[in-house]
Amino acid sequence: MKLRVSRVLVASAAVTGLLLTGAAISPSWAVPDYPTAGEVAEAKNNVTAKKEMIARLEKIIADQQVEADKLSKAALIKAEQFNQAQEQVDIMTTKVNSLQSQADTANAQADAAKEQLGQIASQMYRDGTSGTSLNLFLNSGEADDLLYQLGAQEKVADQNDVIYRRSIEKQLYAQSVTDELNVAKKQLAEKAALAKSAFAEATDAANAVQAQVDESERANRTLYAQLATLRNTASDLERQRAEGLAAEARQNAGTTMPTAPELYTVGAPDQGKVETMFTFAKAQLGERYVLGGMGPDVWDCSGITKAAYASAGIYIGTHSATNQFNTMAANKKLIPLNQAVSGDLMWYSTESAFSGDKYHVVLYMGGGMMLEAPNPARTVRIVPLRYGELFRYAGRPSA
Repeated sequence: MKLRVSRVLVASAAVTGLLLTGAAISPSWAVPDYPTAGEVAEAKNNVTAKKEMIARLEKIIADQQVEADKLSKAALIKAEQFNQAQEQVDIMTTKVNSLQSQADTANAQADAAKEQLGQIASQMYRDGTSGTSLNLFLNSGEADDLLYQLGAQEKVADQNDVIYRRSIEKQLYAQSVTDELNVAKKQLAEKAALAKSAFAEATDAANAVQAQVDESERANRTLYAQLATLRNTASDLERQRAEGLAAEARQNAGTTMPTAPELYTVGAPDQGKVETMFTFAKAQLGERYVLGGMGPDVWDCSGITKAAYASAGIYIGTHSATNQFNTMAANKKLIPLNQAVSGDLMWYSTESAFSGDKYHVVLYMGGGMMLEAPNPARTVRIVPLRYGELFRYAGRPSA
């Protein structure tokens, strides 16, 4: 019987564990010191106080965005750790299923060999060795000649010995495979436990992002209204302005694409396959980010890149940003980031080492834009490329 340790099962087990233990997800950020309505009204009547109040409000909004970005990054890192842990579970599950099949076959053959030995032993007990040999392996009608009988008995004795030795070999092989299977099952249980723990941590991080975003959105409605009061504008205009400043701040975390030497020659992308890939990816815009999601209507970062390229018949690696990078590297499809074109994969990493983990992967659309499944608080979207922590090589799956 094949074992199936899926992402859904691991995720469900982790969630159940959190519920049973009563684990609560608490915000990990400091609560800002919000001004009261009275303070805002008072500041409006004094030019200096008004400027100071505007600066204070904008700082609160900016600080909340920085905190949200930090939590989002932490959630992506934890999600990638879960994906890698689940990948090990999937590999070990495949091994266990293969060994289980081998063990079932080997044990069946060993049982059949033991049964054959039992039949021979039983026949020998009833009829004696000579009768056994002749009855089991020869035509008794030809047993008149004594020399023939003696020769036949010797031949059959040798055959019995071969059968015996083969039976022992089959039993030993069956035991060996069974022992290996038991070790693999133990390893699978250990890796499943690690994946369960990784999922719990990733879920905590995802919930922290969502909680912080929800809290910020509630608070910001008041902050935008206060800014609108001070500037004599509208709350929505203040929101748009704050979001623009936040986007600019993210861009300024890295102002240019990292440079890197060319490793080898990579061909041009297959435009037909890139178009097919983007047709699939764009159809998912607005769908939810869910940890470990790979469709049909929930996604994480490596889930949507894998599925999008699979729609074009291209395998880019497993459900892991790091594995997808390693797959492109193994297939010699990495290019310096400044040579990237529409359809290429791009990665984010906190490590500069070539072999370091990549915590996020996106689909580059060209023109400084990318398509991504960003984090638990946002849906699949198209946004400007963020340069901060962008890894120096991109991947070209369709080359």
